Amino acid sequence: MSRTLSIGIAGAGIGGLAAAALLAGQGHRVTVFDQFEAAGPVGSGLMLQETGLVILGQIGLRERAEALGAPIARLWGVSADTGRAVLDVRYSALRTSLRGIGIQRATLFALLHEAAIASGARLVTGARITAANAESGTLVDAASGAHGPFDLVIDALGVRSPLSSAPVKELPYGALWATLPWPADSPFDRTALEQRYETARKMAGVMPSGRSHEGAGQSLTYFWSIRGDAHADFRAAPLVHWKDAARALWPETAMLVDQITDHDQLTFARYRHRTHWPATEGRLIHLGDSWHAASPQLGQGANMALLDAYALARAVEAGGAAADIAGVYVRQRASHVRLYQLMTWAFTPVYQSDSDILPWLRDRLVAPISKLWPAPPVLAALVSGALGSPLAKLGLKAER
Repeated sequence: MSRTLSIGIAGAGIGGLAAAALLAGQGHRVTVFDQFEAAGPVGSGLMLQETGLVILGQIGLRERAEALGAPIARLWGVSADTGRAVLDVRYSALRTSLRGIGIQRATLFALLHEAAIASGARLVTGARITAANAESGTLVDAASGAHGPFDLVIDALGVRSPLSSAPVKELPYGALWATLPWPADSPFDRTALEQRYETARKMAGVMPSGRSHEGAGQSLTYFWSIRGDAHADFRAAPLVHWKDAARALWPETAMLVDQITDHDQLTFARYRHRTHWPATEGRLIHLGDSWHAASPQLGQGANMALLDAYALARAVEAGGAAADIAGVYVRQRASHVRLYQLMTWAFTPVYQSDSDILPWLRDRLVAPISKLWPAPPVLAALVSGALGSPLAKLGLKAER
């Protein structure tokens, strides 16, 4: 590192906190701005892949994340229409010990928040950033307060970032999410993400999501696919209407659905897709969903943000002016971002859409073909985030 930089990060999410921990750990002066009075996570469970776990290892958090998370060896889904398994991805197809880790978003947030503060980053709460000047390196909050100038400004505000000019395409479907205690004598596989589908209009899923803290019980994340324009009707209708539909699609989940007694227990996430090009401008660098947002169908969001954070830290360590740092950052990540944006765009309507043709092809054609070599290892590589060799581009390698 040739010099100490002053760096402002807008957004205390997974990407923003990871970048703060890495950059402050290099000795830079890092300030993180968040709109909430007490920074906290939004959302339910998520999947960490080896790509994200390797980056957590660079921050010193891998062992703790694995201890609090739940190992996932398989992703599989069954069509309620045909009774056929139409999704069956096993990490063992890669002939390695790779696996995913289901973890509560709040747990991962707490680990990264602690690491960022311990590294020396400063967190400013109650500051809703609304604008940035890419040339001067300043940030402006909702109260018209100016912050900076900074040598670098990092936009980690997510898909709806006011610092991004790229249009956002709202996908028709999103999901309702809830984190629930793992029930005793449940029929669910503790090492699998399981799903049930009715065409592509209905989908329910159960994912192990580990523990909130040491000594806590195991949890799972339950999710239910829903059209974005149907959410208001869901909120207005008696909850029993949704419960009846959920039980009918997947009777075994009745023990989970029965734990939900209020609409507010289900967090609604509206999915959006967009890629912001260019990813940098002057001193402003977009990171995570503010650069590349997509549906979570392939479970890559948190992992991509962690990869971005490490790529940025590596670019900063290489030194140079803001333009040099931006160039290194983009070269390390652009091809992987493009690949997974394309793959997510292609896969999402197969499982979440109003199409009749796509689920018919999925059930009767794609599912059988996916069991034939070389499909199993290719699908496992896709889900693990390994396609495109993102770790190698960062000078890293998988630990398993």
